[in-house]
Amino acid sequence: MRPLDRWLLRSTGAMRWHLAASVGLGVVAAAAVIVQAGLLAHVIAATFLGTADVATLRGPLLALLVVVGVRALVTWAQEATATRAAARVKQELRTRLLDHVLDLGPGWLAGRRSGDLAQLATRGVDALDAYFAGYLPQFVLACVVPPLVVVRMGLADVLSAAVIVVTLPLVPVFMALVGWTTRRSMDRRWSDLRRLSHHFLDVLDGLPVLRAYGRGRAQAATVRRVTDDYRRSTLAVLRVSFLSSFVLELTASLSVALVAVEVGLRLLDGRVGLETALLVLILAPEAYLPLRQLGAGYHAAAEGLSAAAQVRDVLDEPAPLRGSTDVPHVAETGLSVENLQVRYPGRSRPALTGGTLRVGPGELVALVGPSGAGKSSLIAAVLGFVTPAAGRIQLGDVDLTDVDAAAWRQQVAWVPQRPRLVSASIADNVRLGVPDASDEEVLGALRAAAAEELDPALWLGEDGSGLSAGQRQRVALARALLRCTRGGGLLLLDEPTEHLDPATEERVLRTLAHRAREPERPLCVLLVGHRDAVARAADRVVRLATPGPLVIELGVPA
Repeated sequence: MRPLDRWLLRSTGAMRWHLAASVGLGVVAAAAVIVQAGLLAHVIAATFLGTADVATLRGPLLALLVVVGVRALVTWAQEATATRAAARVKQELRTRLLDHVLDLGPGWLAGRRSGDLAQLATRGVDALDAYFAGYLPQFVLACVVPPLVVVRMGLADVLSAAVIVVTLPLVPVFMALVGWTTRRSMDRRWSDLRRLSHHFLDVLDGLPVLRAYGRGRAQAATVRRVTDDYRRSTLAVLRVSFLSSFVLELTASLSVALVAVEVGLRLLDGRVGLETALLVLILAPEAYLPLRQLGAGYHAAAEGLSAAAQVRDVLDEPAPLRGSTDVPHVAETGLSVENLQVRYPGRSRPALTGGTLRVGPGELVALVGPSGAGKSSLIAAVLGFVTPAAGRIQLGDVDLTDVDAAAWRQQVAWVPQRPRLVSASIADNVRLGVPDASDEEVLGALRAAAAEELDPALWLGEDGSGLSAGQRQRVALARALLRCTRGGGLLLLDEPTEHLDPATEERVLRTLAHRAREPERPLCVLLVGHRDAVARAADRVVRLATPGPLVIELGVPA
């Protein structure tokens, strides 16, 4: 681990501000240490030798009290600035991480462990507190205090300063040797924690299936084994931490003892004065203290920096390029796809070859085809989640790759094959795309999605638990329809009626057809489905065939 993480320093303004504040406070702290040692040595020597009375020492004692207060104030200021900087840096990192994950899209997320990413965005980023509150201020003090202390000791006693200069570098050397071992142990511990989080989340998601097939106990044993691996790696980190603390304390103690012995012998011989000897004895531990505390803070900061390295790896993932061309409204231009080809890394065959279709304003187009024909890949390309290998997607005369992806998605309402709901009320889930929607608008969207029997105030569990699969689909459809009333021009639906009974399916499809053809606010509706009812409700059917690039556009089906 580098003393300063250059990536954090470059990527966040709060980091640079905190570092500058730490340097300034470190200089003040070093000056306070030196002044305090001088005053204390003077007061003790004068009192012991009887060269000054209480009245004479009143001024130095008051000055000593002020210096102690300054040191306490500097310590508080360091903690306060560190806390504020840590909060700002964590907010910036989380915002950048989540924004970049959204830019990368579901295609990238599909190849990641959900538990790993959740652990990284929560506990991983939170672990940076120890870096900012403990390690970074101590690093600044370790760079500022020892040199100033050595200079002050050199002005008082050259020999003692020489002993400090010779022994002081031993502490960073041992810190570096211990740090290599600590970093490996911490990386292993972080990897075990990510694996435990991911595995535990997967077991929770699949618990009903595991119980149904009698595999619950087997997975419990697996979780127990992964947990034991994490326990062992945690204890390994603690063992290294305790041993390194012992090594640093021993090195610093022996060095201070060496200074004490040589200055004590010279004091007995009368070659050095009492005040000078006291000044040296008081300043010697202060020269080693920041380095000893830096070593202790290293272990607490290592976890946060390991997590920061993982965040950096995610942010380094190349996202689809954003254009700068103004986005025309799709409800006026329509959407056209020509000879589209989509490839995914690591796959020998393209997921979609030769995809061609057009969805005009006021049209409901059904996209059908066998599994693996590329229907979901075509939708992902339209959403800008994947970059086409060939072909183009156009809004009138404007290529979709030339427009800003975020601005384009403001016009799109999307219901995936497995829609996600959050732990909130049904009304809050419907409002996700339109946070300021009124209660009347929410009720209207639920009626349009044939979900008026659902209570908008009903609180849902994680991922919509408490609702059936069909009810979750209708809540997601209501969310998309509400989005379309606020400027959305393209409605993408991936198997929206898969879990609905025939009567509800017919009602939903009738609503979609009516909504697409509204004269005042027409929509472009692209609906992926397998059922015959979907094809009957569509204005046109686009059938993808696999293997091969065959695309057939049909008129209104019989």
